[in-house]
Amino acid sequence: MRNVRVFDGVGDKTLDGADVLLEGGHVVAVSSSPFAQDQADGVLEIAGDDRVLIPGLTDAHVHLMGNANAMADFLEGPTGVLYGNTIAEAGRMLRRGFTTVRDMGGDTAPVKALIDRGEFEGPRIFPSQAMISQTSGHADFSFVYDVPEEFGGRPSRTEDIHFTRVADGVPRVLTAVREQLRQGASQIKLTLGGGAASMYDPLSTLQYTFDEIRAAVEAASDYGTYVATHVYTPAGITRAIDAGVRSIEHGHLADEATVRRIAEAGAWLSMQPFAEEDHHYPDPVRAAKNTEICQGTAQVYEWAIAHEVKTAWGTDLLLEPQAAARQSAMAARLAEYYSNVDALKILTSGNASLFELAGDRNTYRGGKLGVIAEGAWADVILTEKDPLADLSVIADPDANFAVIIKGGQVVKNTL
Repeated sequence: MRNVRVFDGVGDKTLDGADVLLEGGHVVAVSSSPFAQDQADGVLEIAGDDRVLIPGLTDAHVHLMGNANAMADFLEGPTGVLYGNTIAEAGRMLRRGFTTVRDMGGDTAPVKALIDRGEFEGPRIFPSQAMISQTSGHADFSFVYDVPEEFGGRPSRTEDIHFTRVADGVPRVLTAVREQLRQGASQIKLTLGGGAASMYDPLSTLQYTFDEIRAAVEAASDYGTYVATHVYTPAGITRAIDAGVRSIEHGHLADEATVRRIAEAGAWLSMQPFAEEDHHYPDPVRAAKNTEICQGTAQVYEWAIAHEVKTAWGTDLLLEPQAAARQSAMAARLAEYYSNVDALKILTSGNASLFELAGDRNTYRGGKLGVIAEGAWADVILTEKDPLADLSVIADPDANFAVIIKGGQVVKNTL
């Protein structure tokens, strides 16, 4: 790639007039001097003409299966349709420029395997497999009249398709964690408090006891990985951190003392810049919960910046396939809270640092993610306009992403 302005995912400025050599799926060299002309067969030379080259974008909180399908699909649709929709959305997500994602609930390990083999287009995936929940918790999708499995009932439809797993008590939690690891989870997802999308749990609820959370943390640690938890409130976040949780998902209702506690513990805050229009709930109870969550967004970001919390970015779009493309606009929305360059760091190398907590469960250890540097994975985007000057560039990938490359393979090239 010739004559590009390289934002490497780490620095504050671009390296201008650079040549970047990609080979064998990796970045081989980045040089401020032109490379010698290579006439070898099969070599593709792209004239950047002073466009900006950035690392592939990342999303730390997606639900590939969860947002590729509506609730009716989960409850009534054939299983094959669920996976077909998921694979299709994975391809669209890659063409929006997202080359690596962390999936926080859904049976995406098989989809990951197919993508990694080159059978389908899609991002690199760090799967959590099923979201693990207590009875009546955030990921309990059974009907109110269903008998819990503990009392002789059968698992819900979402458990049958490995989207959720309800487990109560330390022994069942341990089994649920180990089940997800057996199925290929990179990290474990627990739900520790109420949520807007769930039916039974007010936001204030505390879910899972300290002993249950600690058991999950120990089981994940034994596999060399970590636990991430859906939780919004100070009490829930504190319990999670005390039990050894490494990544707080959401946290929008935290107070300043709790945000400071996250920083002191060295944990991650995996936030989403929610606005009310990101999700649509037809019933007033869930709509009110969504409003309350969104109202906390700006303040928690302010405290996270002030206390230098390790902050990741994600979308958490769920059960609304028609809204999937909002992912790009939500990425650009980070500019409301950060400088453009700091936002781009979060969207690239920042999220990638969180992904690395998966340790040996990270199947992409053969290269660095989220950066443009020698030895890194060749996941790059050539932009028509400069996102460091205007982050809204990434909100319209169709118009503004001239070239998308993942693992050295050209996904899109309009030049």
